[in-house]
Amino acid sequence: MIHPTAIIEEGAQLGEGVRIGPYAYIGKDVVLGDRCEVMSHAVIEGKTTIGEGSRIFHHAVIGSIPQDLKYQGEEVELIIGKNNTIREFTFINPGTAGGGGKTIIGDGNLLMGYVHVAHDCRIGNGCILANAATLAGHVELGDFVVIGGMTPIHQFVKIGEHAMIAGASAVSQDIPPYCLAEGNRARLRGLNLTGLRRRLGSPVINQLKRAYKRLFLSTTPLQEAAQNLLEESSDPYVRKLARFVLETKRGIPLPKPME
Repeated sequence: MIHPTAIIEEGAQLGEGVRIGPYAYIGKDVVLGDRCEVMSHAVIEGKTTIGEGSRIFHHAVIGSIPQDLKYQGEEVELIIGKNNTIREFTFINPGTAGGGGKTIIGDGNLLMGYVHVAHDCRIGNGCILANAATLAGHVELGDFVVIGGMTPIHQFVKIGEHAMIAGASAVSQDIPPYCLAEGNRARLRGLNLTGLRRRLGSPVINQLKRAYKRLFLSTTPLQEAAQNLLEESSDPYVRKLARFVLETKRGIPLPKPME
């Protein structure tokens, strides 16, 4: 199960059924859960924990020190959940002292080739990051977020659950849950209806359609509209959308007036 050319430092912890391919490198502080597979030439180092059933493809670099000039060698951590697929040449950094010291990735995510997840990011469950999507430091993704290929996300941006960012966009502001954004700079284009239909029923989607219009397509100031929705609606999805708008730090990229 472990190729004779693989280098596994003393101290690394490997679960049952782990497979390590040719010329892979596993550092001394790495923990690999049961049935993980690390393919040829992949590098996993630092204080990195990867959950069971995850697959790390060729030439990925997982857990190397942050690309942050403030990093001074302090102990930091990368935590990756179970059943993740991390494709070729993906690059994931641990946290920094200024961001809590941890980068955390949930379960069941797909990170395609050349993806970069920088220091102190938080990624939920079931997300898809297409080829060459790049997350700067401190980015947060909710569950079931889809990021199109060649899309950079600015540091400290938050993207809510079930949102989708079109390929070749550039995101510098927060994207609310359930929404679709596109462009450079990215703006809201509507709801992520395709993703919502896969997981939520028509009654929820209809509520979200009405909430989207009240928030982003009316003349009422955004914060006022969000507060009104939060006070009037009992729907948990609508309330989550309104609360996200009220709590944004980087602002919401509203649709252009003609849209």
